Amino acid sequence: MEHSNMLTGLIVAHNEEEMIEDALKSLSFCDEIVVVLDKCTDGTQKIVEQYTSNVLEGSWDIEGARRNSGIEKCAGPFILELDADERVLPETAEEIRQVVNSGVGGCYKIRFDNYVGRRLVRYGWAGSFGKSAACCLFTKGSKIWGLQRIHPNLEMKDYRHELKGHITHLVDRDLNDMIRRLMWYSDMRALDMAQKPLPRFRTVLRRSCHRFIKALWGRKGYKEGKMGVLLAVMTALFQLFSYYKALFIQEEQAAETQHASNGEISRKP
Repeated sequence: MEHSNMLTGLIVAHNEEEMIEDALKSLSFCDEIVVVLDKCTDGTQKIVEQYTSNVLEGSWDIEGARRNSGIEKCAGPFILELDADERVLPETAEEIRQVVNSGVGGCYKIRFDNYVGRRLVRYGWAGSFGKSAACCLFTKGSKIWGLQRIHPNLEMKDYRHELKGHITHLVDRDLNDMIRRLMWYSDMRALDMAQKPLPRFRTVLRRSCHRFIKALWGRKGYKEGKMGVLLAVMTALFQLFSYYKALFIQEEQAAETQHASNGEISRKP
């Protein structure tokens, strides 16, 4: 096989022993598989080693840096980036192979079939709480992740087109899973926000309302009925929770700084 037509399947994982095996199986059509293990303490590594020896272990606080490290480890020019809760459908794998064999580099978008439990939810996914499509097929140099803890920014070059096939995405098992994901996302987003001056509350509130409307109407969440309303609410809450958590972080940091300053003053003669 020519190196120019080599395809690497890339997975970045943290404690995904329950999900990752099916994702690895769905990448069997790739020429190599690379897995980045981030602070894994469960049986993820043991499962991964049954499918590939190309494993990068480490500890990253920044999602973008973690994903960029995985991209650098990939040998081939074409990379298919997958999460542990995602599975490539056979017909999509065939279409991806056709793109790779064409040798035309750049970024290719693939749509997702998002599932909550056993329910397929096609509409209402907004950028901050879910994805309906992503440029997960690309060539090296055409996609670079930003240095954010969650939902890192993307620098993309040479966008080509959207594939016809889909990727199965097992987003959440139930409502409790959705709430846990909301808490995690907003925790990470708050750490990024706390490093900079926070926007005014009215700006955050306006942004939350905009995201709610966008998810419900712009992304056609209304077609999903009650589930669409729930997704819109979660999208809005992500903005508000992230803001309040960042505010509390900044207040605690200010209090610690003031406490340390008072301590230094009290020790002066």
